[in-house]
Parts: sequence; C-alpha cells; structure tokens
Amino acid sequence: MAQDTLIAKNIMTKDVITVSPDTSVEELGRLFIEKNISGAPVLDNDGTLFGIVTENDLIRKERPFHIPTIIRIFDAIIPIDSDSKVKEEIRKMAATTVADICTRDVITVDENATLSEIAELMSEKKVHLLPVMSKGRLVGIIGKKDVIRAISEMQ
Repeated sequence: MAQDTLIAKNIMTKDVITVSPDTSVEELGRLFIEKNISGAPVLDNDGTLFGIVTENDLIRKERPFHIPTIIRIFDAIIPIDSDSKVKEEIRKMAATTVADICTRDVITVDENATLSEIAELMSEKKVHLLPVMSKGRLVGIIGKKDVIRAISEMQ
C-alpha cells in the first residue's frame, strides 16, 4: 500500500460493532468476548456518537475503591466532602448500563486523517480505539492493530 493512501478511511474497520447507552454491562461483557473486540462506540437512537466504551471501563467498574470519609488530625475529625472524582468512581462502580461507564468525551478522527496523525493521537492521548467520523457520522473505527497492520504493509 502506498504511503499516500494511508489515511483513516483506508485502514479503518468499516463494519463497526456498536452498542447503545442502555445496553447492560453484562451484555457488553458478553459482546466483547463473543466478537473478540476491546471496545465499541456508543450510539444513541438517532445514530449520533454518544461515547465509547472499552474493556478498561468494565475492569474499572469491578475494582475496589476506598472512599475516604474522614481524616483524623490531632484528635480532630475532619469530614471530607466528596469531590467529583469520588462521585464519578462511585457512579461507575454502581453501573448497570453502558451509559454509566462509557467515556463521553470521545477523541475521534476524520476519515482523511493520515496514519502519522492517527499514531500520534493514539500515543499522546493514550487511546487505543478511534472512531472515524465523516460529516458528523460514524463511518469506521481504528484500533492499535489497524495501525500496526498499516505500518507493516508499508515495509
């Protein structure tokens, strides 16, 4: 494959497996195993990108979380007000649907993004899946394996 054709639309997976915000966490886990995928875009009822959900979101839901409620300093008890990070972790632990655990601030790429732009974005933002968008609609997804495959085909 010539280097000038290494843009998102040429290396993306076009047959994207998606889920809805009201998909249960249990269904999501089964889907990941059955389809051998590590994540999926979340689309609302009209096909708009709602978020993205990954294996890390499922794992994070199950991890133990220590909630500090008080600090004892010199025999004085000081209550700790729950900050937004604590509230977010509690919400994810109690999650029953994809909407509860997915990432809403999704990093996406345009279908004409170059391979180097995609690789740089994945590296800098520490993301492993990038939804590919065209005119505001999901048209594909690029994972780490797609990038590695494209690089190896250049060799």
